[in-house]
Amino acid sequence: MNSQSNGKLPEHPEPFWRTSVDFPTFPSLKEDLDVDVIVVGAGITGITSAYLLANEGLKVAIIEADKVLNGTTGHTTAKITAQHDLIYDEFIQNMGRNTARLYYEANIEALDFIRKTVQEHQIDCDLTNEDAYIYSVSEKYARKIEKEAQAYEKLHIDGGLVDGIPFEIDNVQNVLVMRNQAQFHVTKYLVHLIKLFQQKGGQLFEDTVAVNIETGEQPVVLTRDDNRISAKHVLICTHFPFYEGTGLYSTRMYADRSYALAVKAKKKFPAGMYISADEPTRSLRSVKDNNGEELVLIIGENHKTGQSEVETMEHYKALEQFGEEVFGLEKVVQRWSAQDLVTLDKLPYIGELTSGNPNILIATGFRKWGMSNGTAAALLFRDMVTGKESRFEELYTPSRFYAHPSLKNFLVQNANVVGQLIKGKLGSPKRSPDDLAKGEGAAVTIDGHRKGAYRDDEGKIHIVDTTCTHMGCEVSWNSGDRTWDCPCHGSRFKPTGEVVEGPAEKPLQTYDYTIMDNLTSEDSGY
Repeated sequence: MNSQSNGKLPEHPEPFWRTSVDFPTFPSLKEDLDVDVIVVGAGITGITSAYLLANEGLKVAIIEADKVLNGTTGHTTAKITAQHDLIYDEFIQNMGRNTARLYYEANIEALDFIRKTVQEHQIDCDLTNEDAYIYSVSEKYARKIEKEAQAYEKLHIDGGLVDGIPFEIDNVQNVLVMRNQAQFHVTKYLVHLIKLFQQKGGQLFEDTVAVNIETGEQPVVLTRDDNRISAKHVLICTHFPFYEGTGLYSTRMYADRSYALAVKAKKKFPAGMYISADEPTRSLRSVKDNNGEELVLIIGENHKTGQSEVETMEHYKALEQFGEEVFGLEKVVQRWSAQDLVTLDKLPYIGELTSGNPNILIATGFRKWGMSNGTAAALLFRDMVTGKESRFEELYTPSRFYAHPSLKNFLVQNANVVGQLIKGKLGSPKRSPDDLAKGEGAAVTIDGHRKGAYRDDEGKIHIVDTTCTHMGCEVSWNSGDRTWDCPCHGSRFKPTGEVVEGPAEKPLQTYDYTIMDNLTSEDSGY
């Protein structure tokens, strides 16, 4: 593990869930494939879907662009709960009581499925039952919690207002609990599901990038290496859909980032899971490391991708300061960040990619609550693929439209995109690549042109074009994670230009800095 003492943050980001498990490895796809179901994406939705459908006797394969569980699922907080911030009062107001209740039931059924699966297969994944608390430290959010408590009562949710939380946090004004939720070690759980999936004849391929779909009665997924995967059903479980069809998902979601620390605290963590209603968000839970020592996860500091008002490391420092004030810190063991997508009405999009395409299904927009929503998506996919009716199909359908939240948020979010697009084209960076220290990146000006520069730990300078290959917005440097992040639709790229996560499919254009000064604008392709 990357760990430092005396309150120093680890130099490199590294999620707890990725370092405490031995991950299996899988080959890349080298030939054409013909299956009943192809699952694109090896996170909680994809792996659970594949496991369920293999149990139904179908021939199933998973392809993953990177490594299994290295995306959003591997960077989660791993709370399994239907308490998704202050959401139920809003759902009742915008969509009605029945829809709000269905959402709660879908997530509780997902939680019950995980519990039963862990018990049935005796999966060692640190699953514990916990109450989930949301608290306010301001009068404004205290009133919102009151309304949410009333929504719990209307929806017959097991929970309600309680007196306080067992932390020394100043000015806590109101607290709402949802009883009998859970937390677990997500990668231990899913690695075991992969083994069960393989025992049923399932295939899994890593480093296999899906780039397009030929639609039709028997859709075909096309890979970057020119392989073709024919299937009766395609499940797109790739965080942002690698293929949008005519669904215009880029205009219907935005990407939101948050940050996490795993710390060794001086004070013992009480039972329960906690999250603040106020901004900046503070989310808390405990975990056990491989030596059985208790660590505390401190999560929060969310902002739209590429639109942070401060340097990325400042978000980590703010969480560290909070942890010191509340728990007293002996050591910051690990740090990492996560990103998820938010839909126009805050309900995930799960179902037919576009209306009338029942053999291409999508799951996206979990709003950072993917443990329950991702599992709910897999359960719904199983029913849709096998022709069973599900009472949750209409709830999650991507073709839905609730005028009050959706129209307003569509206009707001797309105005933000236009603003970011224009902002990125204005002005020229003042810095030069030669100004950069090792490990530093920045937008720079070279021969009058805006570029992105990064000096690696060996001192080599890497130059990229800062224009995102998705829609042409200008990416910004993320110092904490050492990535180029797009403020328009959330695409992220490595310092050397390769795609970390979409919707962008193509890497940033790169240049050889050793010869750039000698190139004319025409020669360098400007």
